[in-house]
Amino acid sequence: MVRSIWWAAAGMTSQQTIVDMFSNNLANVNTTGYKMETTHFKSLLYQQLQAKTTSANGETKPVNAQVGLGSRVSAVTSQYVQGSVNKTDSDTDFAIVGNGFFGVVGEDGQTYYTRNGNFGFSIATEGYMLCTSEGLPVLSSDGNELVLGPEYDPTKITVDGDGNLLYPSEENNNNPTAIGLKIGLFQFANPAGLDKTGDSLLMETEASGIALNEDIDEVGKKSTLKQGYLEASNVNVATEMVNLITAQRAYELCSKAITTSDTMMEQANERYNQRIKFVIFKRYLYQFNNKCA
Repeated sequence: MVRSIWWAAAGMTSQQTIVDMFSNNLANVNTTGYKMETTHFKSLLYQQLQAKTTSANGETKPVNAQVGLGSRVSAVTSQYVQGSVNKTDSDTDFAIVGNGFFGVVGEDGQTYYTRNGNFGFSIATEGYMLCTSEGLPVLSSDGNELVLGPEYDPTKITVDGDGNLLYPSEENNNNPTAIGLKIGLFQFANPAGLDKTGDSLLMETEASGIALNEDIDEVGKKSTLKQGYLEASNVNVATEMVNLITAQRAYELCSKAITTSDTMMEQANERYNQRIKFVIFKRYLYQFNNKCA
């Protein structure tokens, strides 16, 4: 019974983690490019109640007698499933259709990756730099910061599906041509292994593998850019609410198991105390009878 309390407590800890995860998914339902998370559990150690593999007649048993010792969280992974693409009123908003990521330079000089394409042009020393809403430079396909020369008007820039920046010529404004700059898109062999650092930024790890430049490296299928669109989160509110209720019920059941075990222990202790009192009474009665005799 004491073990059941600890096992139920382990279950409550696991369910608390999954409730936290579902709550985080719901909190980020409107976060651009957010990918919902899922929790995976695994059982703890198993206790062998009966080590014999044969019955009393010497026949092999079909099953073993084992009891589990609770569960724990084994992993929390992001599901990199395409989110819906919503149109915006900004020409510097970009949505990725496919498995690619934007590359940005963090404040520490490290390269980070994101699905959030809410960008804009800021004034730089050499012209106009494409950056995130936090001012982090966006990388071009050659791995450098994407900067327009001062001769270009950022409001006239268009981007095709491959990420090439186009600019209308003086002779024909209706036929923009490529200016030799391209928004960088990167893929990973295992995107679930990326390390989340906050602000919708991800960092390359050994588990994710190195970043593959879609313009240089060989990838399975190249991504497509849509200008004037943003990718919404792939969180399904209805599904998350159902999962949240299920986790809450599981948490309550684990709590009920602790209460039940505590009640059983209380009853066992009460019976034990009654037995002790009865034994003491019998001993006292025996001694009293001997004195009287």
